[in-house]
Amino acid sequence: MNATLPPQALHDDSQARLDRLADISQRLLERCRARGASQAEVSCSEENGLSVNVRMGEVETVESTRDRGIAVTVYFGQRKGSASTADLQDESLDATVEQACAIARHTEDDAAAGLAERELMATDLREFDGWHPWRIDADRAIDLAMACEAAGRDFDPRVENSDGASLGSGNSLSVYANSHGFIGRERSSNHSIGCALIAGRGEGMQRDGWYSYALAEEDLETPAAIGRKAAERTVSRLSPRQIATGDYPILFAAEVARSLIGHLIGAVSGGALYRKASFLVDSAGTKLFPDWMTIEERPFLPRGLRSSAFDAEGVATRELPLVQGGVLQRYVLGSYSARKLGLASTANAGGVHNLHVGANAGDLASLLRGMGRGLLVTELMGQGVNTVTGDYSRGAAGFWVENGELAYPVDGITIAGQLRDMFSAIEAVGTDIDPRSHLRTGSILVGRMMVAGDSGVGEAAPG
Repeated sequence: MNATLPPQALHDDSQARLDRLADISQRLLERCRARGASQAEVSCSEENGLSVNVRMGEVETVESTRDRGIAVTVYFGQRKGSASTADLQDESLDATVEQACAIARHTEDDAAAGLAERELMATDLREFDGWHPWRIDADRAIDLAMACEAAGRDFDPRVENSDGASLGSGNSLSVYANSHGFIGRERSSNHSIGCALIAGRGEGMQRDGWYSYALAEEDLETPAAIGRKAAERTVSRLSPRQIATGDYPILFAAEVARSLIGHLIGAVSGGALYRKASFLVDSAGTKLFPDWMTIEERPFLPRGLRSSAFDAEGVATRELPLVQGGVLQRYVLGSYSARKLGLASTANAGGVHNLHVGANAGDLASLLRGMGRGLLVTELMGQGVNTVTGDYSRGAAGFWVENGELAYPVDGITIAGQLRDMFSAIEAVGTDIDPRSHLRTGSILVGRMMVAGDSGVGEAAPG
């Protein structure tokens, strides 16, 4: 097979395709108005991608995808109807609008329904360097995935098996338009390479891995580096020990620390709040974190994983603090949840845009030295987090730390607490930000948490 792309594949026709989606959206809005809708909005998208998976030096899957979708929402006063299609033929588009209108006519009035306010629509529609298509074909993708797995398997003789390596690359074009006259266009790309390995034998086997994710191919770690790091992480987990049940300092490594921020976002999101399904109902303006703690939303970061000039309703995004001086400054709201709560949209329909957690400490090594003795958590398991009550209980694995250094691997434990208590007990946030998420945080040190280990083991001791 020829790994060279044909000349036409080098031509970037994304703007012409966006023009087509924009034209479709405008025609659909006109059809909605012609059928009597008082307001309407349309989302159009096109996506294409390539993914390959290899294992033990053999190709397992090669998949090329191309998807598109059109969603229409109409409002007749405060009655709402939505319908979608993937067919761009005029007959199908007409039928989609008619279906949305029919649904709206049979729904009840909802006082919170409707587009976001006209005056909130974005007018500065910049791009943020998120469009970097990777000119790669299946042959080259397979070669890179093979190289990644080979580097991991060759790293240490104790790596005797593999769960495989993968490479994925995708591009997305989208247009959002509404009857306020707003039309927003976005282009984005994403690429990843990952590897999962198995070391040891029998009951002593351990599995771990590593991956790299970025918007541009040049920002990915090299396949060899990913494979080696996957192997290093895997063999470091061999011969784990148990620790005694007790209260210990817990240092969440950056790749799992972002889940704590995710629980915060879930609890301060409008849907949970107006349903009274959050332990942080009525918490805006209250202190949740230490005085030094800050969390800011930064939607305009170049190559930010969630950078955008507007949210899913066309509302202009803004750089806003979520937490400042340890105090929760606001909630995370789209227009619907804002109306339900009697508040204003925070331009978060569709989610948050690049949350940045401020650091008060150094890298992981300095955090370990500062903790001295406790548990470094590198993996979390299970779904034992209740955002209604704030109760937290998850399976975990990682390393016991003694005298500021890793002593031995630990698994088969459960860490538990209450999220409000955990937030207030944060002692340090590191500078070792994991770049693979839009929740940008370094490792997080929580002063004390309950660890359920082995009741037959004495107090955790040096290795």
